[in-house]
Amino acid sequence: MSSGGQPSSSSSQYPVLCASFNQDNSGFAISTRDGFKIYDSNTGRLCYERAVGAFIVVEMLYSSSLLAIVGGGEQPSLSPRRLCLFNTTTETALRELNFLTSVLAVRLNKKRLVVVLQKKTYIYDSNTLTILDAIDTVPNVKGLCAFSPSLDGCFLALPSSTTKGSVLVYNVMELHSHCEIDAHHSPLAAIAMSFNGMYIATASEQGTIIRVHLVSEATKSYSFRRGTYPSTIFSLSFGPSTQLPDILVALSSSGSIHVFSLVLAINQRGRRSNSFLGSLLPDSVNDAFDPAHHRVLHNAVPAGVKSNVVVRKVDKIADTGLSEAVACRATLSVITFNGHFLEYTVNINTQNESKWSLESEFNLLAVVSGEEQHFQLV
Repeated sequence: MSSGGQPSSSSSQYPVLCASFNQDNSGFAISTRDGFKIYDSNTGRLCYERAVGAFIVVEMLYSSSLLAIVGGGEQPSLSPRRLCLFNTTTETALRELNFLTSVLAVRLNKKRLVVVLQKKTYIYDSNTLTILDAIDTVPNVKGLCAFSPSLDGCFLALPSSTTKGSVLVYNVMELHSHCEIDAHHSPLAAIAMSFNGMYIATASEQGTIIRVHLVSEATKSYSFRRGTYPSTIFSLSFGPSTQLPDILVALSSSGSIHVFSLVLAINQRGRRSNSFLGSLLPDSVNDAFDPAHHRVLHNAVPAGVKSNVVVRKVDKIADTGLSEAVACRATLSVITFNGHFLEYTVNINTQNESKWSLESEFNLLAVVSGEEQHFQLV
């Protein structure tokens, strides 16, 4: 799951205060100073809206009527220290949890509810709201976290250092620390986990290198170079595959979307390890920054505008250029905090050629309830 969706400050320059996709990326939520809205990712339809003030957290539980919401503090009734579980069908608060400090992030699945504060993270049973564990953390002022919602490999990732890019990986179902990964020399800027909890991706504040680790072994699996010059990574997202994700996507403050092919990296590593020289190279060398693994779309969003990206689907399609070849088509959905939704597709053939296309774009702040966007360019 993407590490995006961290709450913006209520004094943010953006009209969107928070933005998040649900666990299978079939829907997404945004909030403004007026309230929050829920959309269908497939059609762009506005499914629900509630205009009651500013919220800094709005998290969905798949496509159910349950939301976890946290107020922005601009009204006394919308305290940033209060988490409300809200039913959109009955429009009532089911339960409320109050904390001593502001809630910075919330993640949930059908069994667990995770609440991230600046120095502590709480794990609850989603059904009974019984507190199961409280994790003391290093100061996490950005509310950085990543969560794999699969019940079979349900892991939570949190920063474990303020001076370097270390990650604590916690088993949310079995309630114990799984491992700690030293990923970068600089503090973390973004974290993402694959849906099944098998892989974790990290980016540091430098933003030049994206690293992917195998969670079960706490080992660095792959390194990808995003660019030479520092850039803030706003969002990371794995492909939706329940096995090995096909791709990893990053969106940076340069306004570019970067697509990294995990499948190509695995195949190349296999070829290297089978060679005499490859078998002698350490992993740090074996993880070559091969540009063949990397595709970039420049100016995908305005430079500097905070945005979230997810890989909504990856399809294997027949390549018309090569009769027996199979190509990959990835559909990427983007929410910008200045209030736009964009959907891109990238086609990659077996000759490693790629082609980008903007399929749709619309203004989230202008959508009328129940209206479908029909994926029209604006």
